[in-house]
Amino acid sequence: MEKIRGFEIAKGFEDKNINLPVRKTSRSAGYDIEAAEDTIIPAFKPGMKPTLIKTGLKAYMEPDEMLCLYNRSSNPGKKGLILANSVGIVDSDYYGNIDNDGHIMFAFINVKGEDVEIKKGDCIGQAIFQKFLIVDNDNAQGERVGGFGSTNK
Repeated sequence: MEKIRGFEIAKGFEDKNINLPVRKTSRSAGYDIEAAEDTIIPAFKPGMKPTLIKTGLKAYMEPDEMLCLYNRSSNPGKKGLILANSVGIVDSDYYGNIDNDGHIMFAFINVKGEDVEIKKGDCIGQAIFQKFLIVDNDNAQGERVGGFGSTNK
């Protein structure tokens, strides 16, 4: 079978009992993503960086596709968790990169007054594959040289 798009276990997580994402209903757009390990997301203080939640996953897709990472609708109200970047974008060339093999992580900020504990296996967000378009005079020729946050390097 030809690989078109899907999820795999990222290097370093092969023996961590990572569940591949699934859609819960036939009309769900998003694949539910779980945390790969227990993580504490500290209460926000000015100047602190977001907490990266490891998923143990990587995603492969067609060159004209991206994977969008969205927060769970219940996270802000119940846990005080918001995505630091609103929507995470995973480019097709992130898969298998030399820095981290394309490991997908969610960047959370905790707006509650107390720390929030995420347990391994907790659903932390959802991922949706999408096509994208380019403009007529697009001339992008750069190549990815790293992992998380490396697009401009």
